[in-house]
Parts: sequence; structure tokens; C-alpha cells
Amino acid sequence: MSLPLQAVDRLFARLSATYGRDFASKYEGLDQNAVKSSWAHELAGFTGQLDAIAWALENLPERAPNVIEFRALCRRAPTPEVPRIEHSPAGKERIAAELAKLGPVIRRRAPADRRDWARRLIARHEAGERLTRAQMDMARDALGVTA
Repeated sequence: MSLPLQAVDRLFARLSATYGRDFASKYEGLDQNAVKSSWAHELAGFTGQLDAIAWALENLPERAPNVIEFRALCRRAPTPEVPRIEHSPAGKERIAAELAKLGPVIRRRAPADRRDWARRLIARHEAGERLTRAQMDMARDALGVTA
């Protein structure tokens, strides 16, 4: 996504006011819409980082920059301070309390006998469904049944 053209228009106004003829002469005789579209494309990475563009405008070089130089200047902008979330490890009491909350859920979901899968496989086989030898071997092994 390119930088919005409104932002490029404001950028051009600021650079023109700062550098005057030096900036305007860089693009003299060129289609202004094409030039601005190029700037919008080259500065697309700063769409959500307008503070980097603002920093670049506050730290302009002595000579009027082209779009590549301006983009490099934007990349040198300091990164904003990110708020950090304080982290403290949970104590044993809190862990035990949270696990106790999960107890009823775990008991509801866990089958009484964890070999129900093997019984269901054998029932499907006895009902006529074709199962692989590996499925039958594992089901019989889990139930302690010989073939």
C-alpha cells in the first residue's frame, strides 16, 4: 500500500518551502503526478510510521534530497518507545487455583477408560468395516486381546 497522495502533497509542500527552487528543479519538466506516485510508492513502508517521516523532515540535509535519500533518512529515525507489560511469574498457589478451575472441564472430557478408541475400532471391524492390519493390531494390543 502506497503512502497516501495527500501525505505526499504535504511532503512536497514542506520540501518546496524548505529548499525552494533547488527542490522544484529536480522534477522540472516531469509529470508531477508520476513523480508524486513514485514518492508514494517508495515511501510505502512508512504508511503506518508517519513519525519517521516527521523525524526526517526535522532532520533534513543541506541539499534537497531525492526520494531514495529521503527514504534512507526516514529509515534512520529512532524507533518509538514501546510500552512494556510487567511480567511476574505465577506462584504455586495461583497455578494450583487455575488448575482447580479446569478440573471439572478435564473430568467431563476425559473418558473413564482411555481404551474406548480400541473398543470402537473392534466394534467397527465386527460390523463389517475394513480396517488396516495396523489398526486392528494396535486395538487388540491396547485391550490385551489376541487375534
